[in-house]
Amino acid sequence: MLSLQEISDRMEIQDVLARYSDAIDSRRWDDLDAIFTEDAEIDYSEMGGISGNLAEQKAFLDANVPVFPVSQHLAATSTFDLRGDEAHVRTICFNPMVVKDEKHVLFCGLWYRDVFVRVNDTWRIKTRHQDRGWSLDLRR
Repeated sequence: MLSLQEISDRMEIQDVLARYSDAIDSRRWDDLDAIFTEDAEIDYSEMGGISGNLAEQKAFLDANVPVFPVSQHLAATSTFDLRGDEAHVRTICFNPMVVKDEKHVLFCGLWYRDVFVRVNDTWRIKTRHQDRGWSLDLRR
C-alpha cells in the first residue's frame, strides 16, 4: 500500500509534468524556471533537439519552436521509483506538432526519462532525457 507521502509525491510530480507540457505548448519558456533545477541537464537530442542546460534549451526552443505554431504534449503513463527526496520517473508522451499550416503535421512518440529532486519542499526536474520512440511526418 502506498503511503500518504508517496501518494502526495506522485501527485506533485504529475503536476510538474503537466506544467511542463503547458509551458512548452504555450511557448512560455520562463515558466520552465520553476520546473527544472538551476543546474538541470536536459537532453532532447534523440528527437532533433539539443543537449544542454536550461538557458541553452530555452534559447533553442525560442529560436526553433516557432516553425510549429501549434503543438500538444500529451504526457500520460508514468512509472515512479521514489527514493526520499529523489525520484526516477519515466513518462510516455504523444506530441503532434503543426508545421506552418494544418496540412502538415509531425506526430512524435517519445518517453521522458527524468530524475526529480525535492528542492525546498518542491519537486523539480534535475535531469531530463528524451528517448525516441517514433515519428510520422504527415502532409496533405
